[in-house]
Amino acid sequence: MRYRFTRRTRRTAIGAVVVCALAGMNGPAIWGYASDQYYAYKINKPEYKAKNGHWDEVSVPKEYRINTIHAALLHTGKVLLVAGSGNNAANFKAKSFRSVLWDPKANTFKNIPTPKDLFCAGHTQLPDGNLLVAGGTQRYEKLEGDVTKAGGLMIVHNENPDKPMTFPAGTRFTGKTTRKTFESKDPVLVPRAKKEQDKDGKVTVTGTTARVYVEALEKGQEYATGTTENYRIEGLGGTDAQNFYGIANKLSFDKKDFQGIKDAYEFDPVAERYITVDPMEEARWYPTLTTLQDGKVLSVSGLDEIGQVVPGKNEIYDPKTRKWSYLPTQRFFPTYPALFLTEKGRIFYTGSNAGYGPADEGRTPGLWDVQTNQFTEVPGISDPDILETSMSVLLPPAQDQRYMVLGGGGVGEDRKSTAKTRIVDLHDARPRFHDGPDLYAKVRYPSSVILPDDTVLTTNGSGGYRGRSDSNVLKAEIYNPKSNSTRPVADPLVGRNYHSGALLLPDGRVMTFGSDSLFGDADNTRPGTFQQEIDLYTPPYLFRSGRPEIKDKDNRTVGLGEDTSYRTSGDRPVTKVRLIRPGSFTHVTNVEQRSVALDFTKTKDGVKVTLPKDPSLVPPGWYMLDVVDDQGTPSEAVWLKVPAKDEGR
Repeated sequence: MRYRFTRRTRRTAIGAVVVCALAGMNGPAIWGYASDQYYAYKINKPEYKAKNGHWDEVSVPKEYRINTIHAALLHTGKVLLVAGSGNNAANFKAKSFRSVLWDPKANTFKNIPTPKDLFCAGHTQLPDGNLLVAGGTQRYEKLEGDVTKAGGLMIVHNENPDKPMTFPAGTRFTGKTTRKTFESKDPVLVPRAKKEQDKDGKVTVTGTTARVYVEALEKGQEYATGTTENYRIEGLGGTDAQNFYGIANKLSFDKKDFQGIKDAYEFDPVAERYITVDPMEEARWYPTLTTLQDGKVLSVSGLDEIGQVVPGKNEIYDPKTRKWSYLPTQRFFPTYPALFLTEKGRIFYTGSNAGYGPADEGRTPGLWDVQTNQFTEVPGISDPDILETSMSVLLPPAQDQRYMVLGGGGVGEDRKSTAKTRIVDLHDARPRFHDGPDLYAKVRYPSSVILPDDTVLTTNGSGGYRGRSDSNVLKAEIYNPKSNSTRPVADPLVGRNYHSGALLLPDGRVMTFGSDSLFGDADNTRPGTFQQEIDLYTPPYLFRSGRPEIKDKDNRTVGLGEDTSYRTSGDRPVTKVRLIRPGSFTHVTNVEQRSVALDFTKTKDGVKVTLPKDPSLVPPGWYMLDVVDDQGTPSEAVWLKVPAKDEGR
């Protein structure tokens, strides 16, 4: 049989051959495009969203994009995003410090003047709704080989009981033996010496000291020292030259770690500005701040003004006086320890931490009585040597006093990581950790967020230190404490590791922010870039119909043990009421978040809720209140303030 080809038929045939040839050459690209198109189609199907939820990118104008290191939800419904210098030495040198206030509801942004470099500070919610921010960066690290001037710690002594003295930055110290001169990089106050008189009238004077970082005046190895030496202080004469002096050990070219500041601020969500309060007793970089049952704040750990881990000197902030005071006894923790307020006012240290500290000190989980300094170890945690950069969360509801530790890695840049989750019930007669279900992968830096339906969303992280070797994990899952089971949900849009986090918003969605990869490729040859994208995860419960609603939108003040009523509406009955403390997240640490179950009775048009009486369960401050129906669908939250015990209404 003969075939007759028209011109059109020939063109079609030739075109088909060309397409086939191109497909052969570009098959992977075409297949990849088709796969992406199908994936986009699949994740946008209603049934997929109803089961797995959905991710969306937030539209952030260029002038408001920052390296978000810290994020806290405020009782105005807005989120304070804090970068400080944003782990960028050029910003630090230029004194370019950033904070941005984001309104998720209106998706509007506002730049906030930032007084100091709050990069790697600590923060926590205060009873009046202000956010306490304390610590930050005094100086960036310098790795060995990058240090051009010899330097280190100078101990400044004062033996005069009648005279304190402040030495300004630039004060010079000259060795009495070597004649080498160093100058201070920051001002330092040396308190007056202590004078005591015994019952026989004998007077004893004990000198006081202060510490300051010093550097040589010139570059070069010849300016380093190798032994302990006494230093005279330039400009002093007479008895002052005898009473005030410096002593330093080796002043060298060793690696110089980040150094902290003592500065502290309250961010006022109504005035939308930082308010200066008294500085801490200790300089701190990477500290943890934990609100106590009376509304005071515990400040722990961090790197001090010379880059050493604060040696167990912990302190308390009183919001009424806006002043700090030391605890009478010391207890050492590595930086950013996960410290949770528990029943009876004790502090539970889960073992999670981030960043700095020896591998063999302060890493054992346990219950700490701040008043007596008694520490009771809690045994049984698996992979105890890879708890750094793990996430810890108080499982909902908070009354159960069950805690979960998720993932983690080895100390410093250790290559080990784990998929383990570990759970402990503090109500057990002898609390002990037991393994829960494994995470979606071995990860450092996972972010976990308590949801109003008593589940926990965990997302992202990386297998390697700071995403090294392209090890970001684009996975998310939801854990159900009641069934002790997990299930995968929609994959995140971008990778997130170091300097990332997540917060629950009042509307029931979850925001994720940040990520600071060390390298930008799998071969670790290209520097990484900071992930400035903000994403929103809409959980499956928001794709159901008939969401319950709290019709009374007014902010309320309700004391512990008291009750209040709300009008509600919805297609299904309310079965839970939850009081959720707004989160404050940085460096895999969010010790603020907790979900408290409220007793309630149904009324003619809504619910009457009663708050617990225990201030260690519900520390003073602002909370989101949600009602949840019998399908686990939560309402949008309303705000409720729990006053401190002696606070006026």
